[in-house]
Amino acid sequence: MKSAVYLLCFAASLLCMVLLLRSWLRSRSRLLLWSTLCFVGLAVNNLLLFIDVVVLPTQVDLLPLRQFSAMAGVGVLLYGFIWDAE
Repeated sequence: MKSAVYLLCFAASLLCMVLLLRSWLRSRSRLLLWSTLCFVGLAVNNLLLFIDVVVLPTQVDLLPLRQFSAMAGVGVLLYGFIWDAE
């Protein structure tokens, strides 16, 4: 059951990323770009979570990579908020 939840979280992040990217391609709003890049990091984080917990539960610990991808995604969004604050 938990593998389905992890895959659905990954799919939701990927869908948000694609929808934000489509919106950014139409409007070229920088905030949409920063949000898209944030969801790239979050989708990578969810994919690594699935791999870490379901596929390779005892062989490899992907916690540092998961934390880095989440931090990078949120950091990019925070940077975008600060840079575009006018």
